[in-house]
Amino acid sequence: MSVKIRIPTQLRSLTKGNNEVTAEGGNIRDLLTNLEEQYPGIGERLIDENGNLRRFINVFVGQEDIRFLDGLDTSVKGDEEISIIPAIAGG
Repeated sequence: MSVKIRIPTQLRSLTKGNNEVTAEGGNIRDLLTNLEEQYPGIGERLIDENGNLRRFINVFVGQEDIRFLDGLDTSVKGDEEISIIPAIAGG
């Protein structure tokens, strides 16, 4: 199924400047795999060498952080808003 994903400013150079893209998949892992197929290089910014979401990247399904759901295996139905949000550190 086709799902819309909101892309943060820091990654838009990889999505040809688009702030929202569409990807196919039944869960977050599949969506991010499809996103990498469409926009090579974005996957390594989101997923680490062990296949986990990078520490400073947050993915939300609606208002819920996937880390508090089923992680990358969080299923999607197609009508949710998926957002990729880099963590912001301050000091």
